Amino acid sequence: MTLVVPGPRYADEWLPTGVRRFSLPAPRIPATGGYRAVDPHRVRAVLRRLEPDRLEVSDRLTLRGMGTWARRHGVPSVVISHERLDRLLEQFLVSPPVARRVADAANRRMAGSYDTVVCTTTFARAEFDRIATPNVLRVPLGVDLTAFAPKLRDEGWRRTLSGGADTLIVHCGRLSPEKHVERSVDTIAALTGAGVAARLVVAGDGPRRRALERRARGLPVTFLGFVSDRSDVAKLLASADVSLAPGPHETFGLAALEALASGTPVVVSASSALREIVQPGCGAAVDDHAPAFASAVAGLLESPEDLRRAAARARAEEFAWPVSVRGMLAALG
Repeated sequence: MTLVVPGPRYADEWLPTGVRRFSLPAPRIPATGGYRAVDPHRVRAVLRRLEPDRLEVSDRLTLRGMGTWARRHGVPSVVISHERLDRLLEQFLVSPPVARRVADAANRRMAGSYDTVVCTTTFARAEFDRIATPNVLRVPLGVDLTAFAPKLRDEGWRRTLSGGADTLIVHCGRLSPEKHVERSVDTIAALTGAGVAARLVVAGDGPRRRALERRARGLPVTFLGFVSDRSDVAKLLASADVSLAPGPHETFGLAALEALASGTPVVVSASSALREIVQPGCGAAVDDHAPAFASAVAGLLESPEDLRRAAARARAEEFAWPVSVRGMLAALG
């Protein structure tokens, strides 16, 4: 396997896993928390040198035309749709009818240039089903059930993070507009107002951090910033009582699945794909406002801890990585 990824500068290196990685210079996209837009011409130049047997594209926006390149060169191609284009357009204040028309036209062209379009959920697939795209395959993502596990719960660390509160709530992810992290802050405000002794710990960084810190002023909220050590993220998720995933545009929600694998129930936006993953017992999918999130958190805390943690882990075990790998191998032919 060879990876071609955007980065601050050019690099050609071998990773410890035996994978070769080309990094191509690409500018940051403002207000996205670090995403970069790679030049398709640079990607094509690398591909001409590599002469790949298969092509898998994970950027359906800036690299949407790579399917045409693959077809010209006789290379089977797959594009993974990690976002809903219609939802992205609506986020930038395009009216829903216009967003759907533009997305339908763009998706029809893109899907027609690739052999297979992979979507991780029914929610992600909906915009392609709307235009009757015939070459769509649903392949759920997986979770590392060893790296994320209930046994990583650390009561001492939990007491430190909670600052004496009875309940530790966590939000883990990029602090960017589409994630609607402000809803997690407003949820802790609602819980505090209702007399619940809870603390919210936010793990992640991004363009919305300063605004969120201002919004959280005076509330029991701790911002950890970007947590680079994956084992610390796993310990944090396992040590929490509830995790929040309020983003309404999530097409899968891997952080929420990692929380479930850690034995931590999750409250998610019912407008997102996470409603397909989070079930009663291991969490709740609710309307997009803080009172609904706060009520769901309170409801989860009323159930016995051992039962809700066991239900969370059991649900995550249905999304083991080998299942996802088999699905992708089938997509790649």
